[in-house]
Amino acid sequence: MASVALNYESLTDAELAKRIAQRDALAVRVVTSRNNQRLYRIAWSVLKDRADAEEVVQEAYLKAFVAIDSFAGNSSLSTWLTRIVLNEAFGRRRSQQRKLHALREQSVAFIDDYRENLMQGSASPSSPEADVARGQVAKLLERAIEELPEEFRIIFILREVEGLSNEETAEAVQISPATVKTRLFRARRRLQAVLAPTLTDAFRGAFPFAGQACEALTKRVLDRYLS
Repeated sequence: MASVALNYESLTDAELAKRIAQRDALAVRVVTSRNNQRLYRIAWSVLKDRADAEEVVQEAYLKAFVAIDSFAGNSSLSTWLTRIVLNEAFGRRRSQQRKLHALREQSVAFIDDYRENLMQGSASPSSPEADVARGQVAKLLERAIEELPEEFRIIFILREVEGLSNEETAEAVQISPATVKTRLFRARRRLQAVLAPTLTDAFRGAFPFAGQACEALTKRVLDRYLS
């Protein structure tokens, strides 16, 4: 009798954890593909640097999988991983701060080159002219989120970007749902105050009509006018 292929997507968190403990590559792939984006964003919300965030997520996965037997199933696997990533990110930042303090004490010049790579996407836009407005607003929003106080920034990323509920966010960050609501409200209010005047200026330069689109229209007009 032929064996039935196992549907990994239908496995429970506990079943996936058990298979990861057995070094099942497919189980690892399922868990990482489900959580990569969320965990990266959470790490970035603490570190504000793409490369550091990616390294933290990688290290957090390795630590989590080594200790996967400690996953009790009281919360979701995603929430459990989120807490590990947060701890790893805070640890990374503390280490960086200690190094920075030592450098400054020794009067060594320190250059912060992180912002150049902040939230840089790897894919090139397929239509630069059509994407200019979205790109401008996205960069403004990224910078505004970056400037939020950390306690607001993490909540905003979890709630507004990742779409977690108040209860899920509270469990991940280990605060009360009421505190989540308060911090989210304050984060939104700060972003609104920062973005309102800046977006007005950005919109004035949005939806440009230049380059190939402009040239194509000119050509069509000339072709019809001179025919």
